[in-house]
Amino acid sequence: MTMGISGAKPPVSDSTAAHPLKNLDALRAAQLYYLQDQTMETIAHELGTSRSSVSRLLTHARATGLVEIHVKSPLDQTNQLQRDLRDRFGITSHIVPVAGQISDVDRLERVAITAARLLVQFIDSNMILGIAWGSTIGAISRHLVIKATTNSQIVQLNGAGNTQSTGIDYSSEILQRFGAAFGATVQQFPVPAFFDKSSTRDAVWEERSTQRIVDLQRRMDVALFGLGSPFAEVPSRVYIGEYLEPTDYQSLSESGVVGDVATVFYREDGTSNDIPMNDRGSGPALSILRRAARRIGVVSGISKLPALRGALAANVITDLIIDDETARALLESLAP
Repeated sequence: MTMGISGAKPPVSDSTAAHPLKNLDALRAAQLYYLQDQTMETIAHELGTSRSSVSRLLTHARATGLVEIHVKSPLDQTNQLQRDLRDRFGITSHIVPVAGQISDVDRLERVAITAARLLVQFIDSNMILGIAWGSTIGAISRHLVIKATTNSQIVQLNGAGNTQSTGIDYSSEILQRFGAAFGATVQQFPVPAFFDKSSTRDAVWEERSTQRIVDLQRRMDVALFGLGSPFAEVPSRVYIGEYLEPTDYQSLSESGVVGDVATVFYREDGTSNDIPMNDRGSGPALSILRRAARRIGVVSGISKLPALRGALAANVITDLIIDDETARALLESLAP
């Protein structure tokens, strides 16, 4: 296990600027605990506080990025899984060890926590981060680690409105969490997830206000997304949130759809052409998504395998964060 502790002044953000003394105490507690092997009782005595307060300071140090912990073990199979996925798909993978007997809900939560911790490696100043809202990204947003950046932007990749709601409350909450964590400007995309008619979508896309967001999407450096799937045990938001009509499901079935990225549907062979729903959708075409230098897909649960195989075939993932059981099942499903 390796760890890094920043001795520099902690990054200032909305959530940390109001607590400079807490940051300094958290840094001191972390140095004593992780670098000097002092017990919590000893640290509490030195800081003139209680053991429970020390525990909270250590938690604060991890949550705000003062402490980064990396676990490396030559005894597990993680490295081999990573090599196998790299050799098979040409991607970088981050494997999350998860006990096989836990529920898919808990599995998603653990993968989301890991994804949130890893995300700081991909985000820096002067970057555009594209976010596709959904159940997975919502889970990640609740565990983000603070990293101060300058001149960075968060852009929403697909609309969230449907016949029951504008979707703004849901998508905005997710986006604002990312904006607050990275000190970034948030660019929302207040359009429906799916238009009733493709001609309406085409007309809206001619508007300058829409073109501004689309231009940001085309220039994004990093894209972050989960994979929507009609088969997942943890239902994807687009399949349970009043976004699709029975006729839409029939159309997707007839088109051989196995999943979606930012509400852009694709087949297991990675193709997305001639799928009628994509003509009415608000998400960026897969060809636009592939322009981003880093495309981070976060996946948990074996029920997502068809969607994952399709996304890999479409070459929309450069970095995959995935639980170990699903990673093994993916490789086994492709074995000759």
